[in-house]
Amino acid sequence: MSDLIEFYGTECVHCREMEPLIERLEKEEGLKIERFEVWHNSKNAEMMKKFDKGFCGGVPFFFNKKTGKWICGSTSYEAFKKWAEGK
Repeated sequence: MSDLIEFYGTECVHCREMEPLIERLEKEEGLKIERFEVWHNSKNAEMMKKFDKGFCGGVPFFFNKKTGKWICGSTSYEAFKKWAEGK
């Protein structure tokens, strides 16, 4: 499993807003974000609860396993890149 994780919902508008940022980060920075759909997959939803610990409660929820930092909802590319790089 990657150190960078996203939990998302298939029909989630905010999740879709983040897709171009995920693609850009992976292409430009070579960082991989492992994605887990939670609205239609109860196993992934349970895993999200273990990482979320009440921080977010919704999607998109991004978690950096190395730093323990998270992002709730959509954000700017600059903030997203800092989160991914552990800054």
